[in-house]
Parts: sequence; structure tokens; C-alpha cells
Amino acid sequence: MSIQKNINNSRKKIISVTGKAIKDFTMIAKGDKIMVCISGGKDSYTMLEMFIHFQKYGNIDFEFIVVNMDQKQPGFPTEILPKYLTDLGVNFKIIEKDTYSIVKDKIPEGKTMCSLCSRLRRGTLYDTARELKCNKIALGHHMDDIIETYFLNLFFSGKMEAMPPKYVIDKKDLMVIRPLSYCKEGDIQIYSDLVKHPIIPCNLCGSQTNLQRKKIKELIKEWELIYPNRKAIIFNSLQNISPSHLLDRNIFDFDKLQPVKDANLFV
Repeated sequence: MSIQKNINNSRKKIISVTGKAIKDFTMIAKGDKIMVCISGGKDSYTMLEMFIHFQKYGNIDFEFIVVNMDQKQPGFPTEILPKYLTDLGVNFKIIEKDTYSIVKDKIPEGKTMCSLCSRLRRGTLYDTARELKCNKIALGHHMDDIIETYFLNLFFSGKMEAMPPKYVIDKKDLMVIRPLSYCKEGDIQIYSDLVKHPIIPCNLCGSQTNLQRKKIKELIKEWELIYPNRKAIIFNSLQNISPSHLLDRNIFDFDKLQPVKDANLFV
């Protein structure tokens, strides 16, 4: 099979599941202006290509602008993304914000940097979306991210919570969407390798060895080897929830739960 045929088949698979997620969760509406966040990783490159595809071939009239945040990490190749985005012919903006120095100053050596880094980046992106008059922000999280987040919260935070495909931020003025929610990381990796995306590694957190997310990823990988298709089943479980069979009194009214006096009526 030719390389181009492999690319086409891989791309079609991602287009199919991305389109399904967009439809299932009503992620895009007529008149939307979406800020597509790109980091230089395989996920965000793939997500951008999906936006280009659906804007051209979809039946919803929307616009988008690509935004990258240059966090001033040492050695960050600032020339790669502007050239790539210019060659694609998309509208884009590069934000320069030295969050790297803040994180290095505030977080002790050996401690996980992700939480603070993410919080600083998120605030800047929200402000940028408002400046650009966008009503939605698109992030490149995929199915594996959602599953890993679920287990991180389950094991380390004591709550059953994952990443929603879309949500409204606390200030209520912006919506965040995750169009790759149905995409498997392995499929994205295959596609990105085939088309040779110019990957920019995250030197800030990528080298940390004590990340709980990495440990969870390894654990799920082991499960998948022993019990194939576990990830798909786990993901399906997040869409098949029975509140009455859990213990959260905020989402199920156990106080009003009573047996029916004349059960024969329901036989």
C-alpha cells in the first residue's frame, strides 16, 4: 500500500470520529468564531487539520483563528509554527508570555510543574480569546487523555471526573470544546508520523519523570496488553452512568427512594 493511501485511510478514520464527536456534543454552531489552540504537538496539529477540513467541507458556517502561546522555554524553536501556519494559509496569532520563568521560580526542583503551568496558560488563553472576539476555544485532548484524567481523579483526588467534550468556563463567557474526544491517541500518532508534522517537544514538563499521568498511562497500557480493548470499554463506561448505583447524594435523591406499596401494579 502506498504512503499516500495510508495517509488517506488514517485521515479518514480521524475525520469520521471527529465529525461524530462534533455532532454528538453540538460543538460547533453557525456564526462561531473559534480559537484553535496549537502547541506544536501531534494532537493539536491533527485537530487543526480537522478544523480546516470541516470548514471547507462541512455544512456549518464558522470561522477560526489559530493561537500558539510561546512560553519562553529555553531552546523553543520560534520559527517552526509561524512558517507551518503561513504555509497552510490559516489566520494565526503567536502570544509571547514568559510563564516558564514563573513556573521555575515558584515550583521547587523535582516537583510537578504541570498544575501551575496549565493554570497560567489557561488564563492567558482565555484573555486572548476575549481580545480576538472568539466565543469558543478548541483544545486537542483525545480519548486517552480523557480516560487518564478519569483515573487520575479516581486514584489521587477521590472523585469520579474526567474531561468533558465541552464546557463553559466559570465566567460563563467562553466555551471550551475538545473535538478529538473520540480519537484514540494511537491513531493520531500514526497519522502524525505519516504526514511528518514538525513536532515541538515540551521541554518544561516533558522531561519530568515523576508525573502521575505518565504512571497512569503505563498502567492502562499494561491493562490493554492483558485485556485487549479495555480502553474502549472504559471510555464507553463514561457515557453509561447509573447515578442510582453510586453514592453521590447530590445527583440522586436517596431520601425519596421508597419501595412501591402495591408492587403487583408493575408486574
